Amino acid sequence: MSETPEEMPDPFASTQPWAMQLAMRDERAARPTHLAVCEAAARAVVGLLTDPRSGPGGEWYPFVHHWASGPIRKVVRRGRGIRFTQVQELDGVEVEHAGAQVRAFVPGPIDQVPAALAKMQVGGTDMPEPGKSSEPVDGGLTIALTALTPMTTGKSAAQSGHAAQLALRSMGDEARSRWAENGWAVRVVTPEGAGWAEAVRRARVAVHDGGFTEVAPGTQTAVAWW
Repeated sequence: MSETPEEMPDPFASTQPWAMQLAMRDERAARPTHLAVCEAAARAVVGLLTDPRSGPGGEWYPFVHHWASGPIRKVVRRGRGIRFTQVQELDGVEVEHAGAQVRAFVPGPIDQVPAALAKMQVGGTDMPEPGKSSEPVDGGLTIALTALTPMTTGKSAAQSGHAAQLALRSMGDEARSRWAENGWAVRVVTPEGAGWAEAVRRARVAVHDGGFTEVAPGTQTAVAWW
């Protein structure tokens, strides 16, 4: 028997860390590329954070504010067919981009993930085709992922989401307005060697991972500029 609202545990009483869950669609016959997933994930995160429901007075605000006030942990899941269809009923914002489909969900404690989301796979989310970066857009955001440390698509998508969130938080009003006018355009690149050093030099924000999965704590996984 499903739980009624009265039986649902209080998320704010949980002692577990909070995370924003993201779900990507991964159909066998039409698998998205690595970079398309990363760009879609970044845009989905920004889409949820800028949704009026996430702002003061909005129904999502208490959850988003609580999570964003601490470590901005993200978990990327994958699913196909009915698994992906079922999570459409959960509160969130979805982005379709360059063949990728990613939905970001309202944050909550990691021990209270909705059943439909919990059924989706987490580990081993890696797309076989790297794909191409989007073309630069004036007023858009560029995210560079490190090539110094191997990361799966799922991990890279989470880092892209972190970078986009930090950029949104750090931008001035004018830059943020220009970004919004351009549909929150995001370009994800994977520079190597001197290209990564140049990306770090240009960076306005940087992501240093918490080290929960795949990389050592403190690893600089992504940088972004606008």
